[in-house]
Amino acid sequence: MSSSIPSASSLIPRGHPRWDWFALLRQWLNGIEFHRPWVARLICRLIPCKCPFERDVTILNRTYHIPALCQINPLYNEVVSLRFRALTYLADCCGEDVTSFVC
Repeated sequence: MSSSIPSASSLIPRGHPRWDWFALLRQWLNGIEFHRPWVARLICRLIPCKCPFERDVTILNRTYHIPALCQINPLYNEVVSLRFRALTYLADCCGEDVTSFVC
């Protein structure tokens, strides 16, 4: 006798919509517009210009490289784009010097 394991798609009743939460978050992040310089500065301070998790770790005179894991984040491109839009707003619309926010 073979027992079949139901797939995840068969567990959702027919007629019920499946929500793609990441798509909703992507749309929300891509829809953010900047109208106040302090908000754009806050975004530039909160979102780092490079992945903070990439490291070289030395254990017993051997160096191990931990790669940047930010790119496995499903919202990575949208977050980086949000930071870029904030920098662009500060530079183009407000005429501010953004070199302190650039690595």
